[in-house]
Amino acid sequence: MVALSGGVDSSLVAALAYSALGSEATAVTLTGAAVSSAETERATRVASEIGIAHVLLPADPLSSPEYRENRPDRCYFCRSVETSALLEFGRERSVRQYLDGVHRDDLRDDRPGLRAMDEAGFTHPLLWAEWGKSDVRAEAQRRRLPNWDQPSDACLASRIAHGDPVTRELLRRIEAAEIVVLDRGFRRVRVRVHGSSARVEVDPGEVPRLRAEPLAGEVVRAISGLGFSTVELDPRGYRGAAPGPAPTP
Repeated sequence: MVALSGGVDSSLVAALAYSALGSEATAVTLTGAAVSSAETERATRVASEIGIAHVLLPADPLSSPEYRENRPDRCYFCRSVETSALLEFGRERSVRQYLDGVHRDDLRDDRPGLRAMDEAGFTHPLLWAEWGKSDVRAEAQRRRLPNWDQPSDACLASRIAHGDPVTRELLRRIEAAEIVVLDRGFRRVRVRVHGSSARVEVDPGEVPRLRAEPLAGEVVRAISGLGFSTVELDPRGYRGAAPGPAPTP
């Protein structure tokens, strides 16, 4: 069983598993409040392209108080809930091996979620191969996976500053805010929130278009309409996934 998020890393593992095992391989995509509908749709499309059996499996990290508190180790509690759902699904189907898309470059960062995956007994075939992100993309392109050049993503809760509670309603508003920008043709978008403030990040090369009128005003008005009191279009652009307080304009 492959935990398929819809990103290129787990998609490649799903393709490799299907090449090796055919119908004995299954991809499972977790669904929940912190998973965007775009990510779920992408996982479904990739699985169809590969030909691997695919299941959408609900899991709700919001059931964990530690997750809702949004501590720095929030990802550990999220992954603990998710792996429990995956293992239960697997036990009912006599799954013998659980795979994910962790690769060499993931070890550069502090990833409490990886500890939860290890505790649950997941294995990391891309680590076996000592592959990094560039290796993954090259092989995904060679295999013509439709998301081989998809920008890296993270769950919607990663947009919330540590210490601010994670709620279902806030996750819904973040997803809606990002759709506002994505629908205007931007490739990678993060709407980071702290309190009632939102900061919009796009790739640095796309910042001038985002901040030019009339588009800038349209985006600010649309996101403000979702319930954010202040909206900043970050002049520096996307800088990584670490959540931090959104500056007050």
